[in-house]
Amino acid sequence: MKILVCISHVPDTTSKINFVNGDSEFDTNGVQFVINPNDEFGLTRAIWFKEQQGANVTVVNVGGPDAEATLRKALAIGADEAIRVNAVPTDGFFVAKQLAEVVKNGNYDLVIAGKESLDYNGGMVPGMLAALTGSDFINSCIGIEVNGTSVKAVREIDGGKETLSANLPLVVGGQKGIVEEKDLRIPNMRGIMTARTKALTILEPVAAENNTKAVKFEKPAPKTAVKLVSPDNLDELINLLHNEAKVI
Repeated sequence: MKILVCISHVPDTTSKINFVNGDSEFDTNGVQFVINPNDEFGLTRAIWFKEQQGANVTVVNVGGPDAEATLRKALAIGADEAIRVNAVPTDGFFVAKQLAEVVKNGNYDLVIAGKESLDYNGGMVPGMLAALTGSDFINSCIGIEVNGTSVKAVREIDGGKETLSANLPLVVGGQKGIVEEKDLRIPNMRGIMTARTKALTILEPVAAENNTKAVKFEKPAPKTAVKLVSPDNLDELINLLHNEAKVI
């Protein structure tokens, strides 16, 4: 089984976020980047398939040279090879178009992507990728088993879980639950040394339209000061909840 894991190169949640050029671009100066958490859950599951069923695992990223450190970490975790599409990931459709080309040329059986990336939370790429490659698609996946070409998957839905059956080829939008946090792999020294010799292929992008453009970014409004109300003054509390907070 050939598995392709899509990796996004995203800012660490502890990084301080700023914008430049009239708040139209994200400022990467001083920002630490990591593997997108939802993608790391999917990668860990793919490594399990490698260890238990002899699958071959390739990771892919659409991005610039700065993303190669993230791909090398994925190789150190256990992926067999990596691909970087040498392009700025301008929007979801552009990224999906690049990934679709990789999928078609690589004849992958299973494609695992995070259901959304931590930076923009668009949640568009996995579904678009499935449509572009003509594959079945399961989103919000929290469990997956493969037996030959048959797949049994569990996905999260409002108020519960849903168990589905599908066939390969398949695109999965994974999240926490496909593995748990305790199952995530930390690269050891052997893995880090081995990753240096594994193949990292750089591909030039295919032509694709940029259908969206970021006009402006805004930070959330700062939290206002807390107002304390005496427990004996219920009228004031009701007045604040009704007229100021507008929750009743």
